[in-house]
Amino acid sequence: MFKLKEKYQELKPVLMEELGLKNPMLIPAIEKIVISVGCGADAKDSKVIQNIADTISVIAGQKAVVVPARKSVAGFKVREGMPVGVKVTLRGNMMYNFLEKLIAIALPRVKDFRGVSRNGFDGRGNYNFGLDEQLIFPEVEYDDIIKQHGMNITIVTTTDSDKAAFALLEKLGMPFAKGRQNG
Repeated sequence: MFKLKEKYQELKPVLMEELGLKNPMLIPAIEKIVISVGCGADAKDSKVIQNIADTISVIAGQKAVVVPARKSVAGFKVREGMPVGVKVTLRGNMMYNFLEKLIAIALPRVKDFRGVSRNGFDGRGNYNFGLDEQLIFPEVEYDDIIKQHGMNITIVTTTDSDKAAFALLEKLGMPFAKGRQNG
């Protein structure tokens, strides 16, 4: 089931040689994947937030958490404790399962897909990118959706180098867009 995890085990020596590492503990690995959705104007509607949480739970295969606001912001009409988003953190087998599904099934279903941006690295070896809609995942049923929403996906790695994180994700099959990476 977890072909990506097996593929990573096979890639360890290749990554070690390519990155010039002497210690096998320095080989980059994926630590966790965080899927998050900001609710924005829909924060007042509890049905929409619950629907978003249910959708993200189905996509991730793990229960999503509704995130409350930490402090009040009058300009946005947000009060402390009000739900403002939904997130789920995946680790271990669930993480590899989601990443495999994302690379093999979901991303190819994006209309006019030319690859994910190479510029999503944050300088600390983590990669962020956004998806415009949840319908690219096969588990999501169109009739169950109240409102269409996007999501942000953060892939956290054990390395501090963007170059090493890029090499890891590229070898695992992440479809990066053609061109060059900034930084």
